[in-house]
Amino acid sequence: MSSFHKMIAEKVIGGVSVKKHCFLLTRDVQASQRSIALIAEMIHTASLVHDDVIDDASSRRGKRTVNKIWGEKKAVLAGDLILSAASIALARIGNTTVISILTQVIEDLVRGEFLQLGSKENENERFAHYLEKTFKKTASLIANSCKAVSVLGCPDPVVHEIAYQYGKNVGIAFQLIDDVLDFTSCSDQMGKPTSADLKLGLATGPVLFACRQFPEMNAMIMRRFSLPGDVDRARQYVLQSDGVQQTTYLAQQYCHKAIREISKLRPSRERDALIQLSEIVLTRDK
Repeated sequence: MSSFHKMIAEKVIGGVSVKKHCFLLTRDVQASQRSIALIAEMIHTASLVHDDVIDDASSRRGKRTVNKIWGEKKAVLAGDLILSAASIALARIGNTTVISILTQVIEDLVRGEFLQLGSKENENERFAHYLEKTFKKTASLIANSCKAVSVLGCPDPVVHEIAYQYGKNVGIAFQLIDDVLDFTSCSDQMGKPTSADLKLGLATGPVLFACRQFPEMNAMIMRRFSLPGDVDRARQYVLQSDGVQQTTYLAQQYCHKAIREISKLRPSRERDALIQLSEIVLTRDK
C-alpha cells in the first residue's frame, strides 16, 4: 500500500476545492495538505514496521523486513522514530482539528491490533468483528487523511463527511481485495508469503464466507489454525467455496459507496481521478 494513502490525499486536495462554498486554496494551505499525505504515509510505514515485529514477518514487498535485518528491538525503535517524525510534522501544521483527526488514526491502529488478537464464536459477530478490525487497521488512516485534507481546504462540514466516507469505503475495499489476493496471488506478485493470514491464525473475509459452506471450519477458526494441516485444509476449503468471489463482491459494494460519495462533489479532473482510483482498487493484483 506504499503510496496509496499519499495518492488519495493528493487527489482529495484538488477534489475538495471544487465543491460550492469552498474557498480558493492558497499556497500555504496546499502545502499543509501535501504534508497530510506525507504524514499519512509515515504513520502507515511505522505501523508496518511494528506489524512485522508482532507477526515475526521475514519479508515485506519482496524485501527483508526491518526486524529481520536489525532485530526486534531496533525495529520497534525505528517504527517509533518514524511515528515521532510524523507527529512533529503534524504539529507544524498548527491546526488543532487536523491534529485531533489524525491522532485518532493512531488510536484506531492500536485498537485494531487488539481486535486482531481476539475472535468471536458467533458467525454474525465474527464478521462484524472482522469489518471493525479492517476499518481500524486500514480504512481509518485513509478516511481520516481524506477528512484532514478537506478540513484544511474547505469550511463546509458536508464536504468533510464526503471525504471521510470516500476514504472509509475505499479503505475497506482495499483491505478486502488484499485479503482475496492472499489466496489468489503468488508470493512474487504480493512481495510477501501467500496464505500469510492463515499462518498467523487470522480468519479474513474469504475464510469467513467459506465457513458458511463448510461449517467444519468453525473449529479451525476458533483454534486459529494451530493444528498441523489446518492451514492447508482451510486454504482448500476457501478455494472450493465462493469465499473469494463473495469477498470481491463485497469490496465492489464498498467501492460503489465510495464513488457515490465522491460524486456528490462538483465535476472536476480531481473528482474523476478519485473515481478512477476506486476502480483501480478492485483490479490490482498486488
